[in-house]
Amino acid sequence: MKKLLFLLMGSVPFAAGAAVDDCMTRTTVPDGRLNLPQVIDLGLCRNPQTAASYMAYESSRLSKNANYANYLPSVNASASASLPYRNEAWGDWSYGASLSASYLIFDFGKRLSDLNQAAASWRAAGFDYDETVQNYIYGVIGAYYALLNADADVVSAQSLLTVAQTARDTAQKKFKAGAVAKADVLKADTTLASRELDLERAKNNREIAKGTLLNKLSFPADQDIEIADMPSDFGTPQETKSLDELFAQAQKTRPDLLRATANKDAAWHRRNSTFLSNLPSISASGSLQWSDTPSESFNAGTDNVSASIGIRASMPLFAGFANLYNARAAQVNYERALEQERAAADNASLDVFAAYQNYKTAQTVLKQTGALLASATESERVTAGMYKVGRATMLDWQTAQSELVSAQKQNNAAKYDLFTKRAAVALAVGEIKAELEGENTNEEK
Repeated sequence: MKKLLFLLMGSVPFAAGAAVDDCMTRTTVPDGRLNLPQVIDLGLCRNPQTAASYMAYESSRLSKNANYANYLPSVNASASASLPYRNEAWGDWSYGASLSASYLIFDFGKRLSDLNQAAASWRAAGFDYDETVQNYIYGVIGAYYALLNADADVVSAQSLLTVAQTARDTAQKKFKAGAVAKADVLKADTTLASRELDLERAKNNREIAKGTLLNKLSFPADQDIEIADMPSDFGTPQETKSLDELFAQAQKTRPDLLRATANKDAAWHRRNSTFLSNLPSISASGSLQWSDTPSESFNAGTDNVSASIGIRASMPLFAGFANLYNARAAQVNYERALEQERAAADNASLDVFAAYQNYKTAQTVLKQTGALLASATESERVTAGMYKVGRATMLDWQTAQSELVSAQKQNNAAKYDLFTKRAAVALAVGEIKAELEGENTNEEK
């Protein structure tokens, strides 16, 4: 089986200083040419979706930490002051204060199950954040390559416009010399007008692609951004990870798989906690009380201090079958989590396989469109020369130009589609961010 190394960035350096200090508050795009890692770094700093996902992760972490409280004593303090009213007269103030503490000694492991459930939910939230970040990065990558493709189409349209202008000038000269009919000039004029229209459409598509990228970076779509092109020697067949290796790697790094496993673990601990809540629990408690009662009351004029300690055991006996149904529901939810984990694994395998096949196809398409472009370029050059010496017609030259237009567009699309398909492999495996960081490390070495 052919090999595949899904290093996302090729030879593009990941600049450690790419992030702008005021990236969250700035209203304009940074000056200068930005490469892909810099664009991603800027977008991650500003993107509200990834920020919201991180807040959800932090909330889950704090909820997990709250479960540690079950291992510590619970202490409560209270104070009171009262003024009695009897026989149409107000009495004297009474004062009191109390301090109580309790500690759960034994509960058959329920609090441990609660803590493990919260920890598993926290891990699931972390994997959800990771998936949100990777999906966002993939979206930025697609928009970045789309803009590069649109830029390349503009350059191609401009060069083809030059070719059409040359054809028109040649036809005009030959017509004046009486070598060709007026129809050749008219055909050349039509082709030139068509190329001018193609150029305007290419510029419009570039503006839309630029606006799309700026929108993903949370900037107004009418601003300007300058981005760096990618290396041309990208996507060679001498790459080093097989499909089986990608499957194995996805099991370790793909966020939705890891999230499904964490959710299964949380459901397992939740099921155990629900069952253990029906068992006895033993707690220790203690209290200290003080009261100051006015003189006309019972035991008047003294400050009373009392205290107590004790052991308490409790067990739910009957709650209208709610405990039974809760335990059954927890078991069903755990079984559902198992099926969801299995479904996630199946989907991941299909995603990796499809991304791998698409990438291999994109490599082949790029090679074929490169050969097609070289052939079309040479055909247009030869046909132009033949027309100038009268051995080809204007229709022949127009046909060669049309084939060159098609070949240019196909080659541009194939090049940047290969970049996107390579990123799709990294996304399917779950290593987009890791690959970006890996490229940064390699460059620093």
